[in-house]
Amino acid sequence: MKIAIDIRTAAGEKTGKGWYTFHMVRNLLELDNQNEYILYSKDPVPGFEYSKNAEQRVVEGKSIFWHRKVAKDVVREKCDIFFAPTSFIIPSMLPKSVKSVIAIHDLVAFLFPDNHDKKAVLIEKLFLKRALKKATFVATISQNTKNDIQNLFGYDENMIDILYCGVGDEFKPLNKSFLEPFAKKTKLPAKFFLAVGTLEPRKNYTTLIEAFALVHAKYPDYHLIIVGGKGWKYEEIFETVRKNYLGKFVHNLGYVSSGSLVKLYNLAKGFVFPSFYEGFGIPPLEAMKSGCPVIASYSSSIPEVVGQSALLINPVSEIEIAAAMVKLIKDPELCEKLRNKGFLQSKKFSWKASAKKLLEIFRNI
Repeated sequence: MKIAIDIRTAAGEKTGKGWYTFHMVRNLLELDNQNEYILYSKDPVPGFEYSKNAEQRVVEGKSIFWHRKVAKDVVREKCDIFFAPTSFIIPSMLPKSVKSVIAIHDLVAFLFPDNHDKKAVLIEKLFLKRALKKATFVATISQNTKNDIQNLFGYDENMIDILYCGVGDEFKPLNKSFLEPFAKKTKLPAKFFLAVGTLEPRKNYTTLIEAFALVHAKYPDYHLIIVGGKGWKYEEIFETVRKNYLGKFVHNLGYVSSGSLVKLYNLAKGFVFPSFYEGFGIPPLEAMKSGCPVIASYSSSIPEVVGQSALLINPVSEIEIAAAMVKLIKDPELCEKLRNKGFLQSKKFSWKASAKKLLEIFRNI
């Protein structure tokens, strides 16, 4: 078979969907040396250049014109399958002669449009329903998102399969000899909680900062470190920091590499993930695999990811979030218990296992 894949999000600084594309395609190519792959992108993407049965094809163009160019090329190449790991635009343009598998990560644009970028909401509402009608099969990343797809669109559950996200092998407990020089070089505070994710309303950082203010009042030597690039409506986050006079104790590091991130997980007292809604939620999985105790929302797919290995909180309650943070400060036995449970829980998720399921989908449709 000839299989085409849109790998744009695997380029540059990657967040959840970018890592999904990168790891799924990498593992797919390692497993499959029989089918032919064409990987479409706007810029060269490192990591796929050594695959003998994959050609990376860089296509120029902006916005909708790029998608049209790729769709035409897919038809011209007589591709059997098009896999869309993050975008619904090209599948909505393709003729029925090309089978399409689309990955739906979440339905935040439909369920919580006010907590999502307006442009992204418009694009998903324009193209998702059309892509679903044309899709040969749908891959999703959690049972929660599968339920959302069925509830919102009445989609046949036999045409949906769950391909869970995984986490890279670089996330693991590290020796102090790696951590101490990093902490010294970056001038990290000795005691801190960690949060990871793009700065946007859905991630619920304002409530987290209000919770941290309560913790800081009792434990003034603790800091809060937030890792994540600026998304949309991020100004309120910094305003909440100023309002609570926490400018010296809440630190936004922006986007950091995986190598730095795993060190932060290892050094943090705990990882806090108070998001309102996630299709999956990779950061809690990274934290668990790195041996960092996790505090997370009991909303959407997050309990599905963390299982019994995290302290679950109501994301709208700064009091609950603060109480959970205090528990980690006061109870080292609880921290150790969560670490051990987290290691076991993280082993349930594998990029390789999900790539195997994806390859089976390709073979069976």
